[in-house]
Amino acid sequence: MTRESATLQALRAEIRAFLDAELDPDLRARLRRGEFPKRSDLVNWQRKLHQRGWGAPNWPSEFGGTGWNDFEQLVFLEECSAVCAPAPHVFNITMLGPVLIRFGAPAQRDEWLPRLLSADVLFCQGFSEPGSGSDLASLRTSAKRDGEDYVVNGQKIWTTAAHYADWIFCLVRTDPQAKKQKGISFLLIDLKSPGITVRPIISIDGRHSLNEVFFDNVRVPAGQRVGEENHGWDYARFLLGNERASIAGVARSRERLRYARELAGAAARGDGGTLADDPWFQARVLRLEADLEALDRTQYRMLGDGDPAGRVAGASVLKVKGTELFQRVQDLLVEISGTAGLRLPDAHGFGPDVREPLGVAHLYSRAASIYGGTNEVQKNILAKHVFDTTP
Repeated sequence: MTRESATLQALRAEIRAFLDAELDPDLRARLRRGEFPKRSDLVNWQRKLHQRGWGAPNWPSEFGGTGWNDFEQLVFLEECSAVCAPAPHVFNITMLGPVLIRFGAPAQRDEWLPRLLSADVLFCQGFSEPGSGSDLASLRTSAKRDGEDYVVNGQKIWTTAAHYADWIFCLVRTDPQAKKQKGISFLLIDLKSPGITVRPIISIDGRHSLNEVFFDNVRVPAGQRVGEENHGWDYARFLLGNERASIAGVARSRERLRYARELAGAAARGDGGTLADDPWFQARVLRLEADLEALDRTQYRMLGDGDPAGRVAGASVLKVKGTELFQRVQDLLVEISGTAGLRLPDAHGFGPDVREPLGVAHLYSRAASIYGGTNEVQKNILAKHVFDTTP
């Protein structure tokens, strides 16, 4: 990391003191083991952050955010990751809030922003569909205008947290005759609406975090459309740009690497030493540390780049390299887990062996290079940037 200013150092110390005082040790232990947070964990933590004035690090202060610059936001996320504290609610704060601030009507901002900050309502994201993942603009869920409502029909898939969310922000097709990027709108939909069915998807790790969401003649008031009709693709691109900018996850990977060192230090070998003494293990750790340091410096350099096109390309670099490194760290952890990592959780979760959750965490980490825009898509963005800027 580059040398920090006195202001950033003071903010970092303030954040550490807050985390030491407010982060529930049980929650930290569960997240450190690789378990998912519960809805109550996310709500309680978001409310603690909001009470402290840090509920929305990426929002302007006039809308209830911190007003922090990019470097201050990064320091906050680094310190949260270092102690396994949840970040501010990603769907409420990182994704939907900035869209409403930028494109929402004043009445929508007044209604929703306070509720997002206080976690009085939790949103999930309804973008991907069967056959419309990386090619998101090919989505087919339709919304036909009928008086003061839209009537929505279709299906979303891979919808994280839909089983405990209250609302969903959705991309829907409102003009089937338009070019595919031009006929999409952005709707806010109450998941309690008649005609909505949420079905669980049990992923390869044996856990339930993903869902299918079906819409069968769901009536949605037109006032719950964000921005202009048929301009939803522009809002989605804006949202995904915000998500990718913070997805390098250097601090998260560093925390996992520290955890690997700790577990290796407790893993005895037959010669009286531990796995942490093994030259193979030490070489793996040193390579990962060097690569994470390089990515960290790239991240700070990108934040100082005033060229918008360069920042878009830089975000793709961070996404690709960050997820690849995270998966390499998870590879190391699952190797440390040995046969304990082969266990899937039962109805009561995992047993007392802290290595048991590492296997499912490794399986779940395979999705890191898919969500937020697949790494293949990011490489296409990079290729286009290089081609467009080559003399």
